[in-house]
Amino acid sequence: MALYNRQPPRKRGRGRKKPPPEKTYLETEYLVQLVKKKTPLCIKLMSNEEIHGYIQYYDKNFIRVTCPDGARLFIFKHDIKYFYEEPPE
Repeated sequence: MALYNRQPPRKRGRGRKKPPPEKTYLETEYLVQLVKKKTPLCIKLMSNEEIHGYIQYYDKNFIRVTCPDGARLFIFKHDIKYFYEEPPE
C-alpha cells in the first residue's frame, strides 16, 4: 500500500466560477425608465427605416411606439437594429 500515489483531496467550492447569468434584466429596467419619462427616441429598424417617438408599452416580443404625429406603431423587437435617445431640443 503506497501512500505516495494518492492524489491530494479536491477543494470544494473553489476553482471554477459560476458562469454569468443569461439574463440580467437590465433591458427591462431601462425600458421601464424610458416609458415613465416618455423619453424621445429614434428607432432604427433592420430595413434601415427610422422611427421617431417614445415607447408607450413594451412586451416580451414587441414595443408600442407613439410618434409625434399621434400614430401608434407596434414594432417587433427582432425588427429593431438599435435605438437611441434623441437629444433634447
